[in-house]
Amino acid sequence: MRRAQRRLVRTGIIGLGVGEKHIAGYRRHAACEVVALCDFDAKKRAEARRKYPGLAVCANADEILDDPGIDAVSIASYDNYHHDQIVKALANNKHVFVEKPLCQSEGEAKGIRRLLRGKPRLVLSSNLILRMSPRFQWLRKAITQGKLGVPYFIEGDYNYGRLHKITAGWRGKLDFYSVVQGGAVHVIDLLMWLTNDRVVEVAAFGNRIASAHSRFKHDDMVVGILKFRSGMVGKVSANFGCVFPHFHTLSVYGTRGTFVNGLDHGQLFKSREPGVPPAKVALPYPGVEKGDLIYNFVETILGRAEPAVPVDDVFAAMSVCFALDKAAKSRRCVSVDCL
Repeated sequence: MRRAQRRLVRTGIIGLGVGEKHIAGYRRHAACEVVALCDFDAKKRAEARRKYPGLAVCANADEILDDPGIDAVSIASYDNYHHDQIVKALANNKHVFVEKPLCQSEGEAKGIRRLLRGKPRLVLSSNLILRMSPRFQWLRKAITQGKLGVPYFIEGDYNYGRLHKITAGWRGKLDFYSVVQGGAVHVIDLLMWLTNDRVVEVAAFGNRIASAHSRFKHDDMVVGILKFRSGMVGKVSANFGCVFPHFHTLSVYGTRGTFVNGLDHGQLFKSREPGVPPAKVALPYPGVEKGDLIYNFVETILGRAEPAVPVDDVFAAMSVCFALDKAAKSRRCVSVDCL
């Protein structure tokens, strides 16, 4: 009886960096209640208590993961904690919304996949937020309607433009950090979502020239070539050291038209003649907030909507990430192992 009187979905949030943005996302849904926040940083906990009176604030994620009164959890902790926290959340029958990357290795991903197969009622999704950009939603519809013809080449770059985040921030302190998993995953998911296609094979190279002589010991730039199931070819890069604003470059080449994403607006080219100007696509980019996928996540839990980022798509994007990391290390082409 008490269950019927309270809100339907009680949530906890682990990690109050980007995770703080999730609070507003949950609070937009009338059937959802944020009840607990967690961060191991004492200053962030003190600030959370000031800003969000009435919410439980803790230092240990297990207080949220073990709480039987919490139905869903946002995991926005450092990348190296994601796997163990996801596993514990699923084991305790909690729905999971996780910041990218899902986890850090193929073995971890396979373990999560096995757990989910045994708990089909649970919803797992990831914050692949570029799907919510009005400009990219328009582009997906245009591709589906054939306005670009048949796509045959697509490329995108994750230009992070924040070198200090890996040379001075928490990423540089981890035993392993992948700019592909932590950055390019957004663009990888975008390319597959836009074209409704899957990557089957990759090649990749990387370097750490931009972060040389820093404590960051992994590639800060990786570029990959993608072979899609349809025969389309793609290119993707993660460029964390670029002297450039944070931006997602994107070009889609089709047999009838080409789309190019720009800082101010997109451009749709429908002619090969140099004197014919492209059509301007002025829809907002990115035009989204970090918590904008959460309303749909809650709707999916309640059985009222299809997921905006289905679990199969989360694993598909991570499969490409793992293959790219292998290819950059081995200098060989690598088949994508669909998880």
